[in-house]
Amino acid sequence: MDVQTLYYMIAGVLILVGIAGTILPALPGLPVVFAGMWLAAWTGGYAEVGVGTVVALALLTVLSLLVDLLATMLGARRVGASRLALIGSVVGTVVGLFFGLIGLFAGPFVGALVGELIHGRRVGRAARVGFGTWLGILLGTVLKLGLAFAMLGLFAFAWLV
Repeated sequence: MDVQTLYYMIAGVLILVGIAGTILPALPGLPVVFAGMWLAAWTGGYAEVGVGTVVALALLTVLSLLVDLLATMLGARRVGASRLALIGSVVGTVVGLFFGLIGLFAGPFVGALVGELIHGRRVGRAARVGFGTWLGILLGTVLKLGLAFAMLGLFAFAWLV
């Protein structure tokens, strides 16, 4: 196997891992997708995928980071989440990874709920904050998936045309 083939294989793995990372919060999804796409473009000497396309992909990656941050913050802020709820949702997300698909969905909610309870909120209010934070994370994930498919489409179009 030659080095170029190895680089293309690594690029493909990065893209697949990055797409998984748009759903699994512990992985930096779209930055990894971008790294794979950049590696493929670089390996091909920017012949199939040019520098302009790589710059557009980089901008979409930056947009994805902003979307992720803003969606979570807006979801939490809309329901009046405390800083402890935000920290709890992050901790819950990481812990949730160890409990499979159920943990991925329940972890951020439970973490935000516990954070609000520690903050001194009543259970009903804490549950509402947990749900709002979870909705923000879910919205961010859906938007990131949309951006991931836009990046894949742009990359495939540049590669094939």
